[in-house]
Amino acid sequence: MRVLFLYPLFPKSFWSFDKVLELIGRKVSLPPLSLITVAAILPQTWEFRLVDRNVGYEREADWDWADLVIISGMIVQKDDMLCLIKAAKQRGKRVAVGGPYVTSVPEAAQAAGADFLVLDEGEVTLPLLVEALAQGKTSGILRAHGEKPDVTTTPIPRFDLLNLNAYSDMSVQFSRGCPYQCEFCDIIVLYGRKPRTKTPAQLLAELQRLYDLGWRRSVFIVDDNFIGNKRNAKLMLRELVPWMAKYDYPFNLSTEASVDLAQDQELLDLMIAANFRAVFLGIETPDTDSLSLTQKFQNTRNSLKESVQIINRAGLRVMAGFIIGFDGEKSGAGDRIIDFVEATAIPQALFGMLQALPGTALWQRLEQEGRLRTEETAVSGKQTTLMNFIPTRPLEEIAREYVQCFWQLYEPDRYLARVFRHYLTMTPIPHKRKKPQMLELMEVRALIIICWRQGIKRSTRWQFWKQLFTIMQKNPGVFTHYLTSCAHIEHFLEYRQIIRKEIEAELLDYSSRKVKEMILAGSNSV
Repeated sequence: MRVLFLYPLFPKSFWSFDKVLELIGRKVSLPPLSLITVAAILPQTWEFRLVDRNVGYEREADWDWADLVIISGMIVQKDDMLCLIKAAKQRGKRVAVGGPYVTSVPEAAQAAGADFLVLDEGEVTLPLLVEALAQGKTSGILRAHGEKPDVTTTPIPRFDLLNLNAYSDMSVQFSRGCPYQCEFCDIIVLYGRKPRTKTPAQLLAELQRLYDLGWRRSVFIVDDNFIGNKRNAKLMLRELVPWMAKYDYPFNLSTEASVDLAQDQELLDLMIAANFRAVFLGIETPDTDSLSLTQKFQNTRNSLKESVQIINRAGLRVMAGFIIGFDGEKSGAGDRIIDFVEATAIPQALFGMLQALPGTALWQRLEQEGRLRTEETAVSGKQTTLMNFIPTRPLEEIAREYVQCFWQLYEPDRYLARVFRHYLTMTPIPHKRKKPQMLELMEVRALIIICWRQGIKRSTRWQFWKQLFTIMQKNPGVFTHYLTSCAHIEHFLEYRQIIRKEIEAELLDYSSRKVKEMILAGSNSV
């Protein structure tokens, strides 16, 4: 069997970092971990080709070569995914699709012509696909029916299928699932509330494979909550620490975690010792009432501000996610988020208007209340779309606050000031490489461009040099990572323009629809 893996396009987003990637000669931040894991689960006697369309497009020769086309992706990739299904069927190819989007909303892929829907987790359903093909079946819906696989049996992803030079970071997975019950989150719907983890030996084997392939850059542990099972996370970290030391800390690590990480000093210390450099926290909102309403109780037990500061001072760069539009939210939620981000000096704060994702408790509640917007129930997952339900305060007001958050926090002077404050108080990583890693030629070029743009060309020039020299003097151990964070403003300057333009266009369209509805309602009453 010759299998062509296709990974659909992502739209521009907060995480795309296009302008920064251009500086260092990379195409994409992260690889399609889902597809290279699928490739590892399928029979290894099969032949595989992988095309990540975010790196480059497939050729007609790839289509001709394939006996089977496999496509996977997230909700935000759905437009290109559906186009790929249709393109494959136009060429007479058998198509199997899977991943979180299709698992949540299988109807669209089926309507586009997909032959096999491989839903839920692949360790359970991919063997069913292999069996169906062996039996000569030409279509089917393959489900796990509630079965959650034991991820300790998951093989090492096929990293060798990737063009490693195209990516700025690699990704691995340690756990699936999250113990919490946030109303808006689909992770617990897809993967359950009992976190399942790989063994320490498994994760080390995956890192060893990357090391053997020559990878020496950052690795993102993609778990939705790395510390969902704190006991197993600590067991793994205790074995990871000596491995990293043995190989002279070849990777900078980052991950996602719940904010209660701040209350576990042992866990923080182990992460620092294992060369973790950054963590993404789902803060959502500083409004306690909204947190309680959406059942994110873990964020109400301790001071969010103090928790961020503890994690930052320990030596981790904090990234954070925020949401506007919770039920009962009072006006000025955007300003309160801005104040929180400035008070905690979080450099990278991701904002989103609340979306009801299919299958979540939020979706079910809003459906019962008749509040899902019928024209928007097929949620796009994009950060540039309006809410897909009727909120408890004016949608226009929420959208304006959303745009204002992006616009104000990513003003160059405000952003650079937060980066400076964040790194000034950060404890440097305690270990140093025996052999300092030399900058690549492209990285030297990027450094020169950043110094030119931010230190000479823009009005931030005096601020840039003053802060840079202060970091070099007072906290030199964080200098390289500080400068990297400064570079990210190159992306955010463009992205905030995209946010404003597309949200304003959506608002105009929304207002037009409201006017038409009012006219129609008036005509019907007459």
